[in-house]
Amino acid sequence: MKTAKPMGLVEWLLLIALSILWGGSFFFNELAIVGFDPFSAVLWRVGIAGFLLWGYLKLRGLSLPSKIADWRAFLIMGALNNLIPFTLIVWGQTQIDSGLASIFNAATPLFTVLLAHYLTTDEKMTWSKGGGVAVGFGGVAFLIGPEALSGLDGPMLGQLAIVAATVSYAFAGIFGKRMVHYDPAASAAGMLLGATIMSLPLAFVLGDTFAGMTDLTALAGIFGLGTVSTALAYLLYFRILNSAGATNLLLVTLLIPVSAGFLGVAFLGEVFTSDAFWGMGLISLGLIAVDGRLLRRKT
Repeated sequence: MKTAKPMGLVEWLLLIALSILWGGSFFFNELAIVGFDPFSAVLWRVGIAGFLLWGYLKLRGLSLPSKIADWRAFLIMGALNNLIPFTLIVWGQTQIDSGLASIFNAATPLFTVLLAHYLTTDEKMTWSKGGGVAVGFGGVAFLIGPEALSGLDGPMLGQLAIVAATVSYAFAGIFGKRMVHYDPAASAAGMLLGATIMSLPLAFVLGDTFAGMTDLTALAGIFGLGTVSTALAYLLYFRILNSAGATNLLLVTLLIPVSAGFLGVAFLGEVFTSDAFWGMGLISLGLIAVDGRLLRRKT
């Protein structure tokens, strides 16, 4: 039976790099929504990234798989890893700050651990993982707060949208294990082109696709999302997924709030509240327990 591999130095360095690229996505989202609606922002993001990676494949003399089964996998992965979570996060950021959104996003590995226990054979839950999940979800509940009992207003719905996006990411991390036989660039390009195909009708029917084309701030956000936080990021994503497994990969969300929070505070005038620090602390403790490395070193 194949077991999930522990991460070495190369994987940890790639994970840190990925956290910086994805942390920037929350910053770029804030710029993009100045001129683009969520559906259009997602279309441009995945479209730019997908065609960039397709061009990268061509430069390497490679081509995308052409079988129906391959494209079915790309479409499913594109929905779970791009279309659904990107749309939820962009909309959520119209209601809450980028730093808080990134903290909620850090709960992704908690859902991954739960789902991987039932949907995989090599990433079963242990007592330490179970305890970590409980503590981490306590952090999520702390962030949402008792206001959840009083009704669903804009900020509350924004928070729940980010949480729903993390569930979709967790499914994607597990489903993506089926794509390890593809070249990482082919996986990323196929997934993003699949997401582009699915995004087109949504953007043109429910959005205003070209509304932000005259806004330089919004265009800068879209360019950053498509190139840095998507095309380059997903090359690293599939590289780490192939070598370290879904649970290890999604530990990146523990690091993302650092870069996202710094950008939000430095350039967007956002402020981290004490509740945000406490919630992130609980989620971090939960993820440390899920990872287990520090606990094993102490014994």
